[in-house]
Amino acid sequence: MNPILSQNLFLVKEHVGMFKAANNFDIYNPESNEIIMNCREKNLGFFTKILRFTDYKRATPFNIEISTASGEKLITVRRGIAIFRSTVEVLDEKDRLVGTFKQKFFSIGGKFDILDKNEKPVATLQGKWTGWDFKFSHENKELAQVTKKWAGMGKELFTSADNYVLNIEETVAADSPLRQLILGAVMCIDMVLKE
Repeated sequence: MNPILSQNLFLVKEHVGMFKAANNFDIYNPESNEIIMNCREKNLGFFTKILRFTDYKRATPFNIEISTASGEKLITVRRGIAIFRSTVEVLDEKDRLVGTFKQKFFSIGGKFDILDKNEKPVATLQGKWTGWDFKFSHENKELAQVTKKWAGMGKELFTSADNYVLNIEETVAADSPLRQLILGAVMCIDMVLKE
């Protein structure tokens, strides 16, 4: 696993766009304000692009590649067409399955079970229905949290750009595959729950 994933604090900024089909993000080191990772949704199909501008946007498939600023692939987050609830896969840099997220039916604020590659639960991602706070936990122990960082009222009103702060607890081992799953889950929050 790339050492860049051992950091505990990340700022995720969505690319600004009035009419955009692809979801693209930059991930910054908040202390140095430099881009350390890129998240790109490449090779969107024609019909997927069309559906992204309709009410069916949340059901469209996605395939987001997260790479270092220099282009070295770290993680792929992908989902097929979602009818009622989402199952999202996270793959490592060699396209091996790290784990999956399974969306819970009828959860208030949004909830995912996070499973390792053997389908064993390793965390839960739970949101609050009143706002933009999400927590990762396992067995009553907090592992990470994601909060929305506002980019300014005008930018938020006239575009679909979102910024998030991801804070991973120091108790999560620096080389744990759980870090890959947590980073991948940030994409799920935006693509599945908040679109």
